[in-house]
Amino acid sequence: MDGNQLISIGTLSERTGVSVSAIRFYEDKGLLQSLRTSGNQRRFMRSDIRRISFILIAQKLGLGLAEIERELARLPQGRTPTKADWEKVSRSIREELNERISLLERTRDKLDGCIGCGCLSLKKCRLYNPEDEAGASGPGPRFVLG
Repeated sequence: MDGNQLISIGTLSERTGVSVSAIRFYEDKGLLQSLRTSGNQRRFMRSDIRRISFILIAQKLGLGLAEIERELARLPQGRTPTKADWEKVSRSIREELNERISLLERTRDKLDGCIGCGCLSLKKCRLYNPEDEAGASGPGPRFVLG
């Protein structure tokens, strides 16, 4: 591998805005892979900047570390991922993201309606839950999140 493609953990931290300890954590979790110098210093591929960017974006979107690890495992090790490699990851998470977007939109719309009625109580609400019929089905905001 070309030495120009390798960067230190400090440089990776500076380029991504992610702390060195977080980079070590990601490495421990298998999200990143470093090489070691003869002095046992970590070196990362320059393309790991993109991997960390993906981790940060995926976390903002609500993906857990296991999901992120699964997606990053689709990328090649030892070479910079191509556009086609990243497109595979994008296609893989697209359906899940669409489901989350749909849930958020439904929740927003139903929550607006619920709060808008003024009673703030599904137990008393005659519109969504007359006579607390939903209470017999168990706990939780099923009308809003369902």
